[in-house]
Amino acid sequence: MDAHELEGEIAAGIAFWGYEDDGVLIGVMGIQPVADVDLIRHAYVVPGNQGRGVGRELLEHLRGLSERRMLVGTWAAAEWAIRFYRRNGFEQVSPEHKSELLKTYWSIPERQIETSVVLANPPFSDQ
Repeated sequence: MDAHELEGEIAAGIAFWGYEDDGVLIGVMGIQPVADVDLIRHAYVVPGNQGRGVGRELLEHLRGLSERRMLVGTWAAAEWAIRFYRRNGFEQVSPEHKSELLKTYWSIPERQIETSVVLANPPFSDQ
């Protein structure tokens, strides 16, 4: 993302956290409070550094900052991301509930709603 887009995301309330290794930024993850939940936004780990626990540490840090339910939306085809969030305590919500959540907490086009999934921590018990 370019600097202008980053400024817009920060203005929208996303707080970014980074993970450094030897002074080099190798991972970032954002958290955005929206209504009664916190959204995980823009989670990236530099290729070559994935699988080393960087994402897990960033996610654990953000969990420590929040007492609210966390939601993350990702592409349904991003199986690696879905596996990552499941390994870290998130549960994928039902397709019906997913659409409701995406329309409530995100501003995305209908086509993106159709091709996305939402994972929650803690999970919803009344889907």
